Amino acid sequence: MASIVTGKNGRRLIQFTGLDGRTRPKIRLGKVTKKQAQSARSFVEDLLASKITGDPLRPTTMEWIAGVPKALRDRLETVGLVKAKEQAECPTLAVWVQAYVDGRQDVKGATATVYGHTQRNLQAFFGGAKGLDEITPGDADSFRVFLKMQEGLADNTVRRRMGIAKQFFQGAVRQKLIGENPFDGQATLVRANPRRQYFVSREDTRKVLDACPDAPWRLVFALCRYGGLRCASEITRLTWTDVNWEKMVFTVHASKTEHHKDGGVRVVPIFHELYPHFQDAFEQAEEGATYCCPQYPNANQLYRKAMLRIIKQAGLKPWPKLFQNCRASRETELAEEYPIQVVCAWIGNSPQVASKHYLQVTEAHHAKAVQNPVQTAAVGGGQDLSGPDKDEDKLTARPVGRDNYGEREAQLMGRTGLEPVTSCVSS
Repeated sequence: MASIVTGKNGRRLIQFTGLDGRTRPKIRLGKVTKKQAQSARSFVEDLLASKITGDPLRPTTMEWIAGVPKALRDRLETVGLVKAKEQAECPTLAVWVQAYVDGRQDVKGATATVYGHTQRNLQAFFGGAKGLDEITPGDADSFRVFLKMQEGLADNTVRRRMGIAKQFFQGAVRQKLIGENPFDGQATLVRANPRRQYFVSREDTRKVLDACPDAPWRLVFALCRYGGLRCASEITRLTWTDVNWEKMVFTVHASKTEHHKDGGVRVVPIFHELYPHFQDAFEQAEEGATYCCPQYPNANQLYRKAMLRIIKQAGLKPWPKLFQNCRASRETELAEEYPIQVVCAWIGNSPQVASKHYLQVTEAHHAKAVQNPVQTAAVGGGQDLSGPDKDEDKLTARPVGRDNYGEREAQLMGRTGLEPVTSCVSS
């Protein structure tokens, strides 16, 4: 009843005898495989048979019609094999994205901000009148190039925004506004970038702390560098009732992980590097003060802006990923002394995330690796990765659960080694 015709350019079409018995309509398939063309022909033949005999269509044919791209559906309607589909006009990209964003009242503020950035990029690239169903996978490829070349975004930022765009279009697919997601197949997984890792040394940390204007701001930076807290989401939620002076611990409430089993709550020791800054900020706090650190309506931007100014006043060049590298530096230090599951419980991430995005290889690791055995034994365990901190070592407050491993006298191996002495067999 129907035959497959292959053109010189490799494009295939299905030709059949029309319902009037005289015409030979054609349905162009484009560049498809022989197997795909044969499958389409079987569905076309079922449609023809149904038109001639009045028998119902096979369920598989009905499913095929429901899922065919709009262009092929239009061709089937043109030759009279299917009825014209009555459907509401597909909205423009701008209208749909705005509706999607307005409907996601369940997301946190930071996620809503990322939605806004991606919405702005889509508007700038596609314009406001582009139909949602007019965007193709090729357009998605071009949008990716636009983000990288025109917007100048880093690779991981491009991946995040492509992921959000894919999410917008997937919502349209689920609403049956479009048949397929043009962003399917785009790389959206964030990758580790070793070039943006930076170990914040204790010497630089001391310079930044000295440049801070007051005790609350010193506590902010100390919590980032020595407490490993996320800034500003965790720091701005920290209250004085969260600080347990008797047990020398404080409770952190992480909005980023509050959907996890632990509710985003973790208990962190008041490390000896943190203690004086907690104490100074507490003594200078106003009577009845609730929060440990300064509060601002838009803390994310203001904290970063203020800290960049402080770092420059300290005579330092701001490092990449300003606050995350502070967390990473602290986690790297703690991993030298404590089991990884303990470190991750304090920092608030998983061993997999820590290994991929946080733990760093420092110059101190290389220096220690090339020391001779006597020098290594003299250094002892749990050493400072960036040199001694004489002022902080004088403090009496110590981390909870911390032993005095670094203060014990190093025990050197004797000349006999570990094995028991045995008699020598002379030759």
